[in-house]
Amino acid sequence: MSSNYIVKVFEIVLLGGFIVHIFTGIVLQIQNWMARPKRYKVEGYSHQSFFSKYMIHTGVVIFIFLAIHFSNFYFVKLGLVTAPEGVAKHDFYTMANLLFAHPGYSVMYIVFMIILGFHLNHAFQSAFQTLGMNHSKYTPTIKIISTIYSIGIAAGFSIIPVFYLFFK
Repeated sequence: MSSNYIVKVFEIVLLGGFIVHIFTGIVLQIQNWMARPKRYKVEGYSHQSFFSKYMIHTGVVIFIFLAIHFSNFYFVKLGLVTAPEGVAKHDFYTMANLLFAHPGYSVMYIVFMIILGFHLNHAFQSAFQTLGMNHSKYTPTIKIISTIYSIGIAAGFSIIPVFYLFFK
């Protein structure tokens, strides 16, 4: 995959998308804070979901995960970080074996994937609300699809560390 030009183009597009997403998420959060700079004296019931309130926080945790993930893999490939001793910079299989052999790294990875799942669940639903599909007819289906999608992504990426924790 490292020699495929289509993959290289999509790596750049995906990285650019992450940068735009992070920037717009921070700007939106700041706008939300500035819209109500003084908090209410009495905390009441809010119609926001738990993860709606904490999207910026889960986003920061995911950013930390991405920094760790990129430094372990992508930045090694680019030559910005040195590969582990005795490992070629494009030997991601060996790098993954070395990292996931440590139970702490595997557990950390799984925890990050769970947080990513919650972040995606709310983000998927919010995307449809932004598109104007927040309606009693569509919303229950969107919530189900969002939950299935976010669990699938989180579980799918957790398979490798779970394998290392329990079967290797």
